[in-house]
Amino acid sequence: MGRFEGGAFRPRRSVELRGVSIPHKKETAQQQTTYMPLPKQIILPMQQHVGVACEPQVKRRAHVDVGTLVGHTEAFMSEDIFSPVSGTVKDVRAIHYSSGKSDMAVVIEPDGEQTVDEAIAPPEVTDYMSLIEAVKHSGIVGLGGAGFPTWLKMDTDLANIDSWLVNGAECEPYLSSDYREMVERPQTILAGIKACLDYSGVPRSLICIEDNKPQAIELLRSMAADDDRIDVFVLPARYPQGASRVILRNVTGRSVPRGGHLTDVGALLFNVTTMSEIGRFLQDGMPLTKRRITVMGDVVERPQNLEVFIGTPIGEILDYCGLTDEPRRVVIGGPMMGSTQVEMDSPIVRQNSGLLAFGESAAVVPQTTACIKCSACIDNCPMRLAPIDIQKAYRRDDVAALDRLMADLCVECGTCSYVCPAKQPLAQSVRLARAYLRAEQRKARGRA
Repeated sequence: MGRFEGGAFRPRRSVELRGVSIPHKKETAQQQTTYMPLPKQIILPMQQHVGVACEPQVKRRAHVDVGTLVGHTEAFMSEDIFSPVSGTVKDVRAIHYSSGKSDMAVVIEPDGEQTVDEAIAPPEVTDYMSLIEAVKHSGIVGLGGAGFPTWLKMDTDLANIDSWLVNGAECEPYLSSDYREMVERPQTILAGIKACLDYSGVPRSLICIEDNKPQAIELLRSMAADDDRIDVFVLPARYPQGASRVILRNVTGRSVPRGGHLTDVGALLFNVTTMSEIGRFLQDGMPLTKRRITVMGDVVERPQNLEVFIGTPIGEILDYCGLTDEPRRVVIGGPMMGSTQVEMDSPIVRQNSGLLAFGESAAVVPQTTACIKCSACIDNCPMRLAPIDIQKAYRRDDVAALDRLMADLCVECGTCSYVCPAKQPLAQSVRLARAYLRAEQRKARGRA
């Protein structure tokens, strides 16, 4: 187990190799980030975090500048939304997703001037509470995909926190946007880490990177050499190494108790691009309005890491990168945990890190056959769950069995479906089982 020895945190020296080895297909990893021009329109959904949706702060025909606040709510677990462009608000309307959910969105037509809101200035930070307050108004959420408000993750009791982990694993196939952040903007990553350590008093930070990224490892290790609080921890390249509870266990040896959080066992964990955005925001005061995404797939003509304005429609991004054929499937995120998109007007939001387009051959859905009782899903589950048993319990609505099988601990990594020779829809079933169990537990608490 990771521990402090002589005042310094000693991470564990061996890691578990549960999970699965997946071909990474990271052909864009060595390509310098390119920058997409202004799109024809920006669509900013008010739900770009895990909490309650923001309320639009602008009306139709209003002028906005870069950095203008367009979405805000005082509700818990929310994060402000800002305009990435200057221009005119063309509409405030409902949008609908392929999942069946809907959201309000602010639609902006850029004017091409990119004038900056006059209120933009670096925040004044003097202590940890003012750092949290600054981040609260930065628009920064978990940029690894979770979308949890960053300020809220920081607002915790630090008394028992001995390690601030920075997740640079990026274990999803195809994606290399975090890798490009590490090799292109190491200064802002380290600036963010040092600010967090300086103001919080947390004694140690480990930047956790898979061993298939040697350039990033050596660069960050050399640049952090003058600060003995910061080091790089090298992890084997194995999916889902970047899952929060997996990386915690492999770096520190600690496991989060059921129903608990990483802070319960002495750790904070931020995605590496999230930490970089904190460092950048403290320097220039510009809230989060752009992000880097990996655009790849067998029908993408020019695969690349592309910095886009948040709210850019994915259809415009695919047009910019070019397509060699009509995509059969378009995925936001990585192929293991991403979501299929139907509407090309859907925008990139701040927690998206990839856009993948696949043709007919790559998007074929394999035929499902009966379970052959091979236990591959159990042997490879990083959380030591029994996905096939959870699926069976879910299909018979057995809440007690789902609780006993701890379906709520699933990290939704998709490993079970990937390794299943029968191509059972295990990941989808366990995801539904997890949601069902939690809903039933909430009902039970309400009746108590």
